[in-house]
Amino acid sequence: MKFNISYPETGQQKKLEIDDDKQLNVLMDRKMGTEIEGDFLGDEFKGYIFRISGGNDKQGFTMKQGVLVKGRVRLLLKKGMTNYRPRRTGERKRKSVRGSIVGPDIGVLALKVVKKGDNEVVGLTDAPRPNQLGPKRANKIRKFFGLEKKDDPRKYVIRREIVKEGKKTSYKAPKIQRLVTELRLRRKRIVKQAKKDRWENSKKAHADYDKVVAEYTKEQKAKREKARAEEKERRKSSA
Repeated sequence: MKFNISYPETGQQKKLEIDDDKQLNVLMDRKMGTEIEGDFLGDEFKGYIFRISGGNDKQGFTMKQGVLVKGRVRLLLKKGMTNYRPRRTGERKRKSVRGSIVGPDIGVLALKVVKKGDNEVVGLTDAPRPNQLGPKRANKIRKFFGLEKKDDPRKYVIRREIVKEGKKTSYKAPKIQRLVTELRLRRKRIVKQAKKDRWENSKKAHADYDKVVAEYTKEQKAKREKARAEEKERRKSSA
């Protein structure tokens, strides 16, 4: 069985392969999300605690959390579920997934370091890899640096230094998302006022139209009454 061990604090991963069934007995019948001690992997992992975060069986089918089966099952999956990406709106599909209980048919098991032991593991905990990119959203920048709402997050954005031989050192910074500035507020006020003006102009146009229609109706009524009166006079005179 192969193991993919990850350590979130350094962002590193280490791969191991163990063929001894006696060592693997510790993992049998364990569910995803279970925490186990790392002594079964060797002395270098003594004191470590791992969490089973996933895995694949020997045919490549991924383990799915919540499926309490020690084998493979076919489930009807839809949008939002793990192990499935719909290609069309409203699409559902029946797919084979591996249950969340570890068994001898597992080919690769993913382990996550929850607690670090006394020993450093080469390639896993010895060389930290800091996150190259900082927060991008305005509220997350404020939260990251403990700023108040009146502080300008543009002054605190993390810039990345780019050094090239024979060229001037340059810096890159992300475009801050959801940043509320004076220009943005001014544009919102203009859009709001334009919407209000359109509503008032439409209301005025409706009122003018109703007035014109009322005058036209009144004129037509007067014409009809005049025509009726003339017709009556004509009939009287002919009689």
